[in-house]
Amino acid sequence: MSADKIINLTLKVWRQKGPNAEGKLETYEAKGISQSMSFLEMIDTVNDELVKAGKDPIAFDHDCREGICGMCGAVVNGQAHGPDGGTTLCQLHMRKFNDGDSVVIEPWRSRAFPVIKDLVVDRSSFDRIIASGGFVSVNTGGTPDANALPIPKHDAELSMDAAACIGCGACVAACPNASAMLFVSAKVTQFALLPQGKVEAGERARNMVTTMDEEGFGNCTNIGECEASCPKEISLTNIARLNREFMKATFCSS
Repeated sequence: MSADKIINLTLKVWRQKGPNAEGKLETYEAKGISQSMSFLEMIDTVNDELVKAGKDPIAFDHDCREGICGMCGAVVNGQAHGPDGGTTLCQLHMRKFNDGDSVVIEPWRSRAFPVIKDLVVDRSSFDRIIASGGFVSVNTGGTPDANALPIPKHDAELSMDAAACIGCGACVAACPNASAMLFVSAKVTQFALLPQGKVEAGERARNMVTTMDEEGFGNCTNIGECEASCPKEISLTNIARLNREFMKATFCSS
Protein backbone atom coordinates (compact mmCIF):
# COMPACT_ATOMS: atom_id res chain seq x y z
CA MET A 1 0.00 0.00 0.00
CA SER A 2 1.38 3.38 -0.97
CA ALA A 3 2.13 5.99 1.68
CA ASP A 4 -0.24 8.90 2.21
CA LYS A 5 0.47 11.88 0.01
CA ILE A 6 1.70 14.89 1.95
CA ILE A 7 0.64 18.36 0.81
CA ASN A 8 1.29 21.95 1.81
CA LEU A 9 -1.47 24.54 1.76
CA THR A 10 -1.90 28.27 2.23
CA LEU A 11 -4.86 29.01 4.49
CA LYS A 12 -6.68 32.32 4.60
CA VAL A 13 -8.78 32.10 7.76
CA TRP A 14 -11.34 34.55 9.14
CA ARG A 15 -10.16 35.73 12.57
CA GLN A 16 -12.47 37.70 14.85
CA LYS A 17 -11.85 38.04 18.58
CA GLY A 18 -15.47 38.58 19.54
CA PRO A 19 -18.98 39.45 18.39
CA ASN A 20 -18.32 43.19 18.44
CA ALA A 21 -14.74 43.08 17.17
CA GLU A 22 -13.69 43.70 13.60
CA GLY A 23 -12.65 40.59 11.73
CA LYS A 24 -10.23 39.93 8.91
CA LEU A 25 -8.63 37.13 6.91
CA GLU A 26 -5.24 36.05 8.17
CA THR A 27 -2.82 33.84 6.26
CA TYR A 28 -1.26 30.64 7.64
CA GLU A 29 0.88 27.93 6.12
CA ALA A 30 -0.39 24.40 6.63
CA LYS A 31 2.65 22.19 6.07
CA GLY A 32 3.05 18.42 6.08
CA ILE A 33 -0.67 17.71 5.79
CA SER A 34 -1.63 14.10 5.04
CA GLN A 35 -4.41 13.75 2.49
CA SER A 36 -5.93 11.11 4.77
CA MET A 37 -6.65 13.78 7.38
CA SER A 38 -10.10 15.26 7.79
CA PHE A 39 -10.45 19.01 7.36
CA LEU A 40 -10.82 19.51 11.11
CA GLU A 41 -7.72 17.41 11.77
CA MET A 42 -5.88 19.72 9.40
CA ILE A 43 -7.02 22.74 11.44
CA ASP A 44 -5.95 20.89 14.62
CA THR A 45 -2.47 20.50 13.12
CA VAL A 46 -2.30 24.21 12.28
CA ASN A 47 -3.54 25.08 15.78
CA ASP A 48 -0.81 22.93 17.35
CA GLU A 49 1.79 25.05 15.55
CA LEU A 50 0.05 28.28 16.57
CA VAL A 51 0.00 27.22 20.22
CA LYS A 52 3.70 26.29 20.08
CA ALA A 53 4.41 29.76 18.73
CA GLY A 54 2.43 31.35 21.57
CA LYS A 55 -0.40 32.47 19.29
CA ASP A 56 -4.16 32.20 19.66
CA PRO A 57 -5.47 29.02 17.96
CA ILE A 58 -8.27 29.17 15.39
CA ALA A 59 -11.64 28.74 17.13
CA PHE A 60 -14.10 26.41 15.39
CA ASP A 61 -17.17 24.38 16.34
CA HIS A 62 -17.07 20.58 16.48
CA ASP A 63 -18.25 17.66 18.55
CA CYS A 64 -18.89 14.15 17.22
CA ARG A 65 -16.73 14.43 14.10
CA GLU A 66 -18.94 11.75 12.58
CA GLY A 67 -21.29 13.96 10.58
CA ILE A 68 -24.33 13.54 12.81
CA CYS A 69 -24.30 16.30 15.46
CA GLY A 70 -24.48 19.39 13.23
CA MET A 71 -21.90 21.31 15.26
CA CYS A 72 -19.18 21.79 12.66
CA GLY A 73 -19.47 24.14 9.75
CA ALA A 74 -17.51 26.71 7.79
CA VAL A 75 -17.48 28.13 4.29
CA VAL A 76 -14.50 26.70 2.39
CA ASN A 77 -13.58 28.48 -0.82
CA GLY A 78 -17.11 29.83 -1.03
CA GLN A 79 -18.87 26.51 -0.39
CA ALA A 80 -20.64 25.60 2.84
CA HIS A 81 -18.93 22.48 4.28
CA GLY A 82 -16.45 22.54 1.40
CA PRO A 83 -16.25 20.99 -2.07
CA ASP A 84 -17.51 17.47 -1.30
CA GLY A 85 -21.29 17.11 -1.74
CA GLY A 86 -23.43 15.47 0.94
CA THR A 87 -20.63 15.80 3.49
CA THR A 88 -20.15 17.72 6.72
CA LEU A 89 -16.94 19.67 7.30
CA CYS A 90 -15.68 17.09 9.78
CA GLN A 91 -15.98 14.35 7.16
CA LEU A 92 -14.35 16.36 4.39
CA HIS A 93 -10.94 14.82 3.69
CA MET A 94 -7.84 16.59 2.51
CA ARG A 95 -7.67 14.38 -0.57
CA LYS A 96 -10.09 16.92 -2.04
CA PHE A 97 -7.23 19.43 -2.08
CA ASN A 98 -3.94 19.53 -3.96
CA ASP A 99 -0.43 20.52 -2.99
CA GLY A 100 -0.01 24.28 -3.16
CA ASP A 101 -3.73 25.09 -2.99
CA SER A 102 -4.92 28.29 -1.36
CA VAL A 103 -7.93 27.65 0.91
CA VAL A 104 -10.19 30.42 2.22
CA ILE A 105 -12.09 29.50 5.41
CA GLU A 106 -14.91 31.70 6.69
CA PRO A 107 -17.78 31.34 9.21
CA TRP A 108 -21.46 31.06 8.29
CA ARG A 109 -22.63 34.49 7.12
CA SER A 110 -26.06 35.50 8.44
CA ARG A 111 -27.48 38.21 10.66
CA ALA A 112 -29.26 35.42 12.54
CA PHE A 113 -25.91 33.62 13.10
CA PRO A 114 -23.70 36.26 14.76
CA VAL A 115 -20.01 35.40 15.00
CA ILE A 116 -18.86 34.46 18.51
CA LYS A 117 -15.19 34.04 17.62
CA ASP A 118 -13.33 33.18 14.41
CA LEU A 119 -15.32 30.36 12.76
CA VAL A 120 -17.74 29.88 15.67
CA VAL A 121 -21.22 31.34 15.23
CA ASP A 122 -24.24 31.51 17.53
CA ARG A 123 -26.90 29.17 16.12
CA SER A 124 -29.25 29.42 19.09
CA SER A 125 -31.82 30.98 16.73
CA PHE A 126 -32.38 27.43 15.44
CA ASP A 127 -33.03 26.28 19.00
CA ARG A 128 -35.66 28.99 19.45
CA ILE A 129 -37.37 27.95 16.22
CA ILE A 130 -37.54 24.34 17.47
CA ALA A 131 -38.79 25.49 20.88
CA SER A 132 -41.64 27.36 19.19
CA GLY A 133 -43.15 24.24 17.63
CA GLY A 134 -40.75 21.49 16.64
CA PHE A 135 -42.26 18.88 18.93
CA VAL A 136 -45.40 16.87 19.70
CA SER A 137 -47.03 17.89 22.98
CA VAL A 138 -50.37 16.09 22.72
CA ASN A 139 -50.90 12.84 24.59
CA THR A 140 -50.32 10.07 22.06
CA GLY A 141 -50.59 7.24 24.59
CA GLY A 142 -48.00 4.60 25.36
CA THR A 143 -45.58 3.07 22.94
CA PRO A 144 -47.69 1.25 20.32
CA ASP A 145 -46.91 -2.20 19.00
CA ALA A 146 -44.97 -2.35 15.76
CA ASN A 147 -47.16 -1.46 12.77
CA ALA A 148 -50.13 -0.69 15.04
CA LEU A 149 -50.44 2.72 13.37
CA PRO A 150 -50.59 2.06 9.63
CA ILE A 151 -48.65 4.78 7.80
CA PRO A 152 -48.17 4.76 4.02
CA LYS A 153 -44.62 3.70 3.22
CA HIS A 154 -44.09 6.74 1.02
CA ASP A 155 -45.09 9.13 3.83
CA ALA A 156 -42.93 7.31 6.38
CA GLU A 157 -39.89 7.52 4.11
CA LEU A 158 -40.40 11.21 3.41
CA SER A 159 -40.76 11.88 7.13
CA MET A 160 -37.57 9.99 7.92
CA ASP A 161 -35.70 11.79 5.13
CA ALA A 162 -36.73 15.15 6.59
CA ALA A 163 -35.81 14.04 10.11
CA ALA A 164 -32.24 13.49 8.90
CA CYS A 165 -31.67 17.26 9.12
CA ILE A 166 -28.93 17.91 11.70
CA GLY A 167 -29.49 21.67 11.98
CA CYS A 168 -25.94 22.61 11.00
CA GLY A 169 -27.00 25.82 9.24
CA ALA A 170 -25.31 25.18 5.90
CA CYS A 171 -28.58 25.97 4.13
CA VAL A 172 -28.58 29.44 5.69
CA ALA A 173 -24.92 30.04 4.91
CA ALA A 174 -25.34 29.02 1.27
CA CYS A 175 -28.53 31.00 0.63
CA PRO A 176 -28.00 34.53 -0.77
CA ASN A 177 -30.95 35.59 1.39
CA ALA A 178 -29.76 33.71 4.50
CA SER A 179 -33.10 31.89 4.56
CA ALA A 180 -33.83 29.12 7.05
CA MET A 181 -36.73 27.71 5.04
CA LEU A 182 -35.05 24.35 4.33
CA PHE A 183 -34.32 23.80 8.01
CA VAL A 184 -37.81 24.83 9.15
CA SER A 185 -39.51 22.84 6.38
CA ALA A 186 -37.60 19.70 7.34
CA LYS A 187 -38.67 20.03 10.97
CA VAL A 188 -42.29 20.67 9.98
CA THR A 189 -42.34 17.83 7.44
CA GLN A 190 -41.06 15.15 9.81
CA PHE A 191 -44.19 15.68 11.93
CA ALA A 192 -46.74 16.76 9.32
CA LEU A 193 -46.70 13.40 7.56
CA LEU A 194 -47.24 11.29 10.70
CA PRO A 195 -50.48 10.82 12.68
CA GLN A 196 -48.90 12.02 15.94
CA GLY A 197 -47.93 15.32 14.36
CA LYS A 198 -51.16 16.16 12.56
CA VAL A 199 -53.04 17.39 15.64
CA GLU A 200 -50.75 20.42 16.06
CA ALA A 201 -49.79 20.78 12.40
CA GLY A 202 -51.31 24.20 11.88
CA GLU A 203 -50.07 25.71 15.13
CA ARG A 204 -46.61 24.25 14.51
CA ALA A 205 -46.26 25.75 11.03
CA ARG A 206 -47.49 29.18 12.11
CA ASN A 207 -45.32 29.38 15.20
CA MET A 208 -42.12 28.14 13.58
CA VAL A 209 -42.45 30.45 10.56
CA THR A 210 -43.23 33.40 12.84
CA THR A 211 -40.18 32.69 14.99
CA MET A 212 -38.01 32.24 11.90
CA ASP A 213 -39.02 35.70 10.70
CA GLU A 214 -38.48 37.23 14.13
CA GLU A 215 -34.95 35.81 14.26
CA GLY A 216 -34.02 37.78 11.14
CA PHE A 217 -33.67 35.05 8.52
CA GLY A 218 -34.32 36.08 4.92
CA ASN A 219 -37.03 34.94 2.53
CA CYS A 220 -36.81 31.96 0.19
CA THR A 221 -36.56 32.77 -3.53
CA ASN A 222 -36.10 29.16 -4.72
CA ILE A 223 -32.47 29.49 -5.76
CA GLY A 224 -31.72 25.96 -4.55
CA GLU A 225 -28.33 26.56 -2.94
CA CYS A 226 -29.72 25.24 0.35
CA GLU A 227 -30.39 21.78 -1.06
CA ALA A 228 -27.06 21.73 -2.92
CA SER A 229 -25.08 22.50 0.24
CA CYS A 230 -27.03 20.35 2.72
CA PRO A 231 -24.80 17.54 4.05
CA LYS A 232 -27.90 15.36 4.53
CA GLU A 233 -29.30 16.28 1.09
CA ILE A 234 -32.65 17.47 2.44
CA SER A 235 -34.99 17.97 -0.51
CA LEU A 236 -36.22 21.39 -1.63
CA THR A 237 -39.71 19.87 -1.94
CA ASN A 238 -40.04 20.16 1.83
CA ILE A 239 -40.27 23.94 1.42
CA ALA A 240 -43.34 23.48 -0.77
CA ARG A 241 -44.89 21.32 1.97
CA LEU A 242 -44.12 23.98 4.59
CA ASN A 243 -45.81 26.60 2.43
CA ARG A 244 -48.90 24.39 2.10
CA GLU A 245 -49.04 23.70 5.83
CA PHE A 246 -48.65 27.40 6.62
CA MET A 247 -51.33 28.45 4.13
CA LYS A 248 -53.77 25.81 5.40
CA ALA A 249 -53.20 26.96 8.96
CA THR A 250 -53.63 30.61 8.02
CA PHE A 251 -56.82 30.19 5.99
CA CYS A 252 -58.43 27.73 8.40
CA SER A 253 -57.95 30.08 11.33
CA SER A 254 -59.23 33.19 9.52
